Amino acid sequence: MPKGFVYILECSDGTFYSGSTIDIKVRIKQHQDGSGANYTKKRLPVILVFLEEFQRIDDAFYREKQIQGWSREKKEALIEKEYDTLPKLSECRNDSHFKNVALTPLSHGKENCNSAVERSRNYKGNEMRFYSNGKLLLSGEYLVLDGAKALAIPTKYGQDLIVSAIQEPSLVWESLDVDNNYWFQAEFRMSDLRIIDETFDAESEDSKESIATTLQTILHTAQNMNPKFLVSETGFHVKTQLTFPRKWGLGTSSTLINNIAQWAKVDAFELLHKSFGGSGYDIACAQNNTPIYYQIVDNNPMVKPVYFQPSFAEQLYFVYLNIKQDSKKGIQRYQENKKGRQLNFEAISFISEQMTKCESIQEFEKLIETHEQEVSKIIKNKPIKTILFNDYFGAVKSLGAWGGDFVLVTGNENTPVYFKEKGFEAVIPFKDMIL
Repeated sequence: MPKGFVYILECSDGTFYSGSTIDIKVRIKQHQDGSGANYTKKRLPVILVFLEEFQRIDDAFYREKQIQGWSREKKEALIEKEYDTLPKLSECRNDSHFKNVALTPLSHGKENCNSAVERSRNYKGNEMRFYSNGKLLLSGEYLVLDGAKALAIPTKYGQDLIVSAIQEPSLVWESLDVDNNYWFQAEFRMSDLRIIDETFDAESEDSKESIATTLQTILHTAQNMNPKFLVSETGFHVKTQLTFPRKWGLGTSSTLINNIAQWAKVDAFELLHKSFGGSGYDIACAQNNTPIYYQIVDNNPMVKPVYFQPSFAEQLYFVYLNIKQDSKKGIQRYQENKKGRQLNFEAISFISEQMTKCESIQEFEKLIETHEQEVSKIIKNKPIKTILFNDYFGAVKSLGAWGGDFVLVTGNENTPVYFKEKGFEAVIPFKDMIL
């Protein structure tokens, strides 16, 4: 296992960004040229203010997670090498301690309290900023609902949420897409969140139902979880912005829910369960900056950061199919088809683990092809390669709801040409997608 480095960057707005890597020179250069992370991309220039070396990259990951949970004061003490003061600063002073932190294997005591909020909240005057990562599920689709171990990755793309105080007793909401175009606007009465006005993109698939009503449900749920949320005689202006095209399916809803949970100081997993439903892996991706193993154990989400930077990464691509799938219907079909069938959870969990340990592209291809076959038997759908890409020279794996959004493919420099000739323009190299 390679060496690892933990680093802290100071951004142009004075906030800190913590990360880990196996190649510190390359990673810092990526941050400085804007390709390292969305958080630093929007806060250039950045300066390296702390660096720590480890003999193993997994040890560096653990250290990164520890530092991310620290207060700013404690991070400053670390940067200034004031080690004697660190124990005194270990007590968590954040009143929004998430319940799910105790379920995370990396959380060892109070110093890791509320790491997701700590790293993404930035107060600037009366403005609050939140950010959540997008997601892709590389393995364990459908079966993760019943306890199989899944491999998921947070993406370089995500969603911002900015909250500003206003004098009017209204909640004014504006949502922008990646091109800075407004696709949804609404106004709610602060006293009861009654919808006063709503406008949205007429061509949006979401417009089949009131987006404001869905948002209202999420906000009401957050209020029930924290009665102090949105209790104000004045109001708020909220602006959200995606850093990926809305149709890509990288987590428009999950990043929103995680951002609202941070703002409301509630458990994002519980908010998801009470509003949208689902396994929760997308919330875990929203809160983590590294690939993760995700598993539901005794109805509780278990999250474990994992090293996943394969030596054959240059042979991996994500292809956007532009075929929107209804995740809820996909889950419903899975629930119906699994009845009376022997589900091979152990096989899927094994594949998830082995995907991070592969040393060759051939081994990786065998794993994802086996995964496709196992899931195909359960949901009674043909693998996407059989349906669309039967003549493709590499392996193809569905991600998430089968048949839509992205697929993971193995290949070479000819891969983008193949898919673009078939009409699939968005072919993204692995390194450009994974955080």
